[in-house]
Amino acid sequence: MTNRTFYDALWRKARLERPDGFNTWPIVSELLPFAPARLEIGPGLRPRLPIAGTHFVDISAPVIERLNARGGIAVSGEIGALPFSDQEFDLVCAFDVIEHAEDDRLVFGEVSRVLKDDGVLIFSVPLHADLWTEFDDWVGHARRYDPSDLLAMMAGNQLELEKSAAFGMQPTSPRLVKYGMWWLEHRRTWAMFWYNWVGMPLALLFQKRLNLVNGLIDTTGVDEMVVLCRRGVRSSPPGGSPT
Repeated sequence: MTNRTFYDALWRKARLERPDGFNTWPIVSELLPFAPARLEIGPGLRPRLPIAGTHFVDISAPVIERLNARGGIAVSGEIGALPFSDQEFDLVCAFDVIEHAEDDRLVFGEVSRVLKDDGVLIFSVPLHADLWTEFDDWVGHARRYDPSDLLAMMAGNQLELEKSAAFGMQPTSPRLVKYGMWWLEHRRTWAMFWYNWVGMPLALLFQKRLNLVNGLIDTTGVDEMVVLCRRGVRSSPPGGSPT
């Protein structure tokens, strides 16, 4: 309920951003020729995949309506119960969404389920519990990840790490967070306006190029990480179906 209430208010009067305006576009665009079947989970109005022809799942009605109006295939749904068949997608993206789910084991299991063998998952999550701020509470985060726990979760769902990079467009200054929180609590309409129409355009303008490296980056002091991983090929037990 926290997530739905916050994001319905956020997106109702927000601008739909172009996927090629984000620093994730170079890696996404390289994968598109090999990913005709695509899914993005919880994109809000900041989709990282091209809208036309891409499947989207989101909890926010304003998001679903606007993505469909641009040629997307958007439906209402939860990340822990994806309304798709097994092995349906070549590419799945989930930016700033997995950390909102209470049961992340279910989430990773669902994402792995809908990925084809050798399919690619790109996702981002916040790191390090000791970096928790009021902002995490306000936007409905359930956790920040310890890198070793994250790698274990991936491995347990046949998701093989290929590349990673420091990531994030969230404020890192404690003073700025507190200032923003005051406005969200006491002047929400104005806070949402400035965030959507001033803060977000500035963040896009000054975002840094993603420095993807093979394997796991040094996560010391890193607030958020983007991960590119690949779904392992399912084995077929004698007389059984692939697992």
